[in-house]
Formats: sequence, C-alpha cells, structure tokens
Amino acid sequence: MKKLFSGKAVLVFLGFFLSASLFAQTADKLEALLNKPELSWSMAAAFVLEAANVESDGQVLSEDALPADRAFWFAAEHKWLPKAVVPEDAARLNGVALLLMQSFNLKGGIYYRVAKGPHHAYRELVYKNIIRGYTDPQMPVSGQQLISLISRILAMEEGSNEE
Repeated sequence: MKKLFSGKAVLVFLGFFLSASLFAQTADKLEALLNKPELSWSMAAAFVLEAANVESDGQVLSEDALPADRAFWFAAEHKWLPKAVVPEDAARLNGVALLLMQSFNLKGGIYYRVAKGPHHAYRELVYKNIIRGYTDPQMPVSGQQLISLISRILAMEEGSNEE
C-alpha cells in the first residue's frame, strides 16, 4: 500500500491543528516551540500547564497569567517534576511523562499509583501508546515531540469521553 503522507507531515499538521484550536496558542508560539530541538523544564512546564487547563485558585493557568519560570516552580511545588531539576536544564522524556500524567490527571497502573515517579510515568505512557517508537527515557524532548505527546493525550481523552 502506498503512503499518501509522510509521518512527519501528519505529525506537524496534527500538532498545529490540535494545538492551535485546543490550546488557543498563537501561531508564533507554536512555531517557536516546534523549532526548539531541546526544551527547558520551564518551557515544557509552561506549555503543558496551559494545554492541560490546570487551575490554581479557580483560575486557569495560561502563559500570560503564569510565565515560564513561575510555571516551573508551580509544577515543582506540586511534585509534578523530577527531583533536583532546574528551570534551564533540558527536559527529559521520563520527567515530561510525569509532568503530563500529573497535569492531565491521567490514571496509571498500580506501580504508578504507589510510586508516582518519572520512571513509572514513562512506562505508563508507553503502555498507553502515548510515547511511541524507540525512545530513551533520558532523551531530551523537542518542541515537536511535546506537541505530539499532548496531541495524543487529548485524542485519547476525547475518545474516552465519546464512549
């Protein structure tokens, strides 16, 4: 069977479509994020918290209301990030998995529920087919990868809401 679209083109289209419509991000923000080969913890936290519509004191946290460095500290305070990371360090896949699981309030298996750490969050997202292909839990996360992960989580949530 012939491929009509390359996987990367579909991924970029889905990232732009879902991100622009669901996150109300500007095209400039998305383009800047997509062009980042490595995200810092503060950038990852800011984008994920806004995408997940995380609320604090009854107000949805957005990049305007919560700059990237404050988003990092909010996530760290709630133990949604690995221990001993600093805002400007490169975000790693297993830690981003923990941030995604916690921000989107995703339920996990027994190991994740008992020890909510990056290792079990990574394994849970692999099991849920959010993280796909050959990956290393310690690999740095690019902007394109983060948008792809968020898009898959939103698609999974949308599918479970339709049932």
